[in-house]
Parts: sequence; structure tokens; C-alpha cells
Amino acid sequence: MSITSVLKFVSAVGLVVFFLFLIPPLIGFFYREDVFIYALSMFSLFIINLSVFLILKNNPMHLGIKESIVSVNFIWILLGIGGAIPLVLYSKIDPAGAFFEAISGFTTTGASVYTDVEILPKSILFHRSLMHWIGGIGIIVMGVGLLPLINPSGSLSLFKAESTGISIDKITPKIKDTAKRIWGVYILFTALNFALLMLFGMNWFDAINHAFATISTGGFSTKNSSIGAFSDGVIWTTTFFMIISGINFLAHIRFFSGEKFAFNTEEIKWYIALILFLSIVMAVEHNHNSQDSLYYSLMHASFTVSTLASTTGFASLDYEKWGQFAMMIAIVSMLMSANAGSTAGGIKIIRYILFFKNIGLEIKRSIQPDVITSIFVDGKQIKSSIINSIFGFFALFILTAFLTTMYLFARGFDFLTAFSTSIAMLGNIGPGLNLTGPSQNYAFFLWYDKIVLSFVMIIGRLECYTVFMMLGRTFWKKF
Repeated sequence: MSITSVLKFVSAVGLVVFFLFLIPPLIGFFYREDVFIYALSMFSLFIINLSVFLILKNNPMHLGIKESIVSVNFIWILLGIGGAIPLVLYSKIDPAGAFFEAISGFTTTGASVYTDVEILPKSILFHRSLMHWIGGIGIIVMGVGLLPLINPSGSLSLFKAESTGISIDKITPKIKDTAKRIWGVYILFTALNFALLMLFGMNWFDAINHAFATISTGGFSTKNSSIGAFSDGVIWTTTFFMIISGINFLAHIRFFSGEKFAFNTEEIKWYIALILFLSIVMAVEHNHNSQDSLYYSLMHASFTVSTLASTTGFASLDYEKWGQFAMMIAIVSMLMSANAGSTAGGIKIIRYILFFKNIGLEIKRSIQPDVITSIFVDGKQIKSSIINSIFGFFALFILTAFLTTMYLFARGFDFLTAFSTSIAMLGNIGPGLNLTGPSQNYAFFLWYDKIVLSFVMIIGRLECYTVFMMLGRTFWKKF
């Protein structure tokens, strides 16, 4: 393995990220906060990365699969440490809590250890949202767009190592151009969301923070009551942008390129249909068993289903107070997830589609053994290797969720808290149920719990394989 290649790429990504992290001190300066140490620490990290990159500038860089996987894992950990530094300096939380908050930010999980975010400095609030926005479309996708400047051959393997989904799909012949178009759509959606939030009454600071957190499907808010602190227009706007952020960004690119049927895919249709169905069922049930109007029930049910299905993690109210039926809908929404190729975490709809199609195929084969059949999605035949990887992913996801649940249960937490928290962390969702519900936070966990949950978030963000591959002896021998 080429250590210099890994260090060179990690430093290149660090250059961009820590340059962007000089923006929060400017926000703090605007609000007359003391941000000297903050700016100095981020500038120091920028200089360290610049120095490493310049030292290795003339070294040839080759990023094969092995180097890419190692780079991806180290980047998330190192950025978690870098992102935690201002939190320790300016919000007086312990290092483990700061690391948890930073990893939650970069992985767009949105779980927080802060009991009162409204007392935090503006610079720290913006720092949290910026971590979301950078991590949302993927540190490595951003790197893929920059990578050809220093390594024309390594882009695809790196994209495979970090990107969500079951396969690589490119809009343009060069993966770097696809990455740039993704960023273009990402920035466009952020700007549109920001403008509409201001139109519906948010000030510019709240609007930019929530736009960052929405398009990244992150969930950090500047208010203790999250989106529930704002108007109906804000709630509906956020619902819409959470849904579209959960759609494959390649479909958005095709749509903006003039393809009329860009959203006519099985995954997108199931995603939208399930959100509508679960929202209506949740709203009708609550309306029938409460004195709330149908409009109120539908607005908050739609928001709740969308925020959990897209793995954003905002809250418009405490849906646990709606009863166990609403909690059941919440669990289904959490497990449902969104599209591959979106900013969302979780299992992804396409995996469920292939899972159930394969079960149907096996049933058909058991009845008619001589029939030769294949699995098709959107008219394309799916390779058996992809099907095998799907079942492998489900096995790793369930194993990780089981181990995390058992760990938390052994620590003395009730089963609902343990199970929902493991799904919330692994799926990068944010809120769980009971002790980690929408009106709660993660401050009560001990320092070592926060470290464990931080690594669970990374495993979920990198979709299991990229992390677990490094644990095998074969990985280090084969490459």
C-alpha cells in the first residue's frame, strides 16, 4: 500500500475542508464573538495539511482500491477530530462529546449532545451546519472532483469506496465531471431552500443553517424545538426539500439536462409512494384519535415521515406523544430510508426492491426449477454479483445493529431505546425513540458510549463494507 498516496489525498481534502472552516470565525466576528483561538486553530490545521501536501507534491499518487478504502476511513476519523476542536474550545463539552457531535455532523446523522443549542455562539452553530453541508454530498465526492488535478487515474476507485448505492452510475464519461454536476445541483438546491425559508419568515442566519442541514439531510437546528419553532410555510418547505434531497442526485442531473422521465424509476416511485402512504395513514389515525385538525395532522405526519425516511432527523413536534401507532410508523420510516445516490443514509429503497424481487424469484424457482429467470430493475438486468452484495450488506447491517443494540441493552438502557438508537446511528437518522426521541438528546451517554456510537455512525455512512473490509486479514494480504 502506498502510504504517501493516502497522505497526499487526505491532505488535499483537508486543505479544502479546513479552508471552509475559516468561514465560521467570520460569522462569529460579524456577531462580535471572540473567535481568535477558533480561527487560529482552523488556520493551523489548514497549514498542516498544506505542508503535508507540498512535501508530497512531486510524489506520484496512485489510489487503488486498497488506498481508497484506507483514505476514506481515515478522512472521516481525522475530520471528526478536526471538527471537534472548536466545540471543545467554545462550547465547553468533553472531547468525546465533541467528537460525537462532529462525526454526527459530517455523517449527517444530526444526533446532538447539546441540551440547549440556543445558547451556543453563532460561530459554533454555523460550524455544526457547515459540517453537515460538507459531509452531505460526501467528502470524497468533493475530492473526486478535485482528485484529477493531482491524480488523473484514481477517481473511480475512490468514488466506489465512499459513494452510497449498489453500483457506480455516471452521467458523463469522466467521473470528475459527474461529481462537479452533483455539486452544482447541491448548491442550487441549497440556494433555493435558503431563499424560500427567508420568504416564509426565517432570518438569514437561521435560513442558511437550516438550508445546509436540510439539503444534506443532516438535521442540526439552531433552535431547541427544531423546525417546530417556525411557521407552517417553513415546515412544508423543509418537508419538500427533505424529500427531494432523498432522491438520487443523478436523477436530478438528468432532469436538469432535459430528460423528462428522469424520475420515472422504480426506486423513486416506491420512495414517493411510501412517504405518501405512511403520511396519510399516520395523519388519518391521529386525526381520528385526537382533536387536532386534519390539516395539522397531515402537515406534521408528512414532516415526520419525510424527516425519518430521508434520514434528516429534524422534528416539528414530539411524535411519540401521538401514541404507539405513530411510533410504529416512525420505526417503519426509519428503516425505509431513501434513494441510493442521495445525501441520505440508511439501507436505501433499491436494496429492498432487489431483496424482495430475489425472494420472489427464488419462490418461482422452487415451484418451477427448470425456468430460467433474471431480476430486472427499470428494464435492466441485475448481475448476480450485485444481488450477492445486497444480501451481504443486509447481513452486515443487521449484525452491526444487533451488536450495537446488545451493547446498549447491556449498559442498562431499555430495549426500545437501545434498538432505536442503534438504527438511528447506523442509518444516520438522528433521533431514536424513548430516551433518544425527538425531544431528547444524547448528552446522557457516558464518554465511551459516545465513542462507540461515533464509530457506528461512520460504519453506517460508509455502508458497512468499506469499514469491515479493513478488519479482514485478506484485505491487507491481497492488495
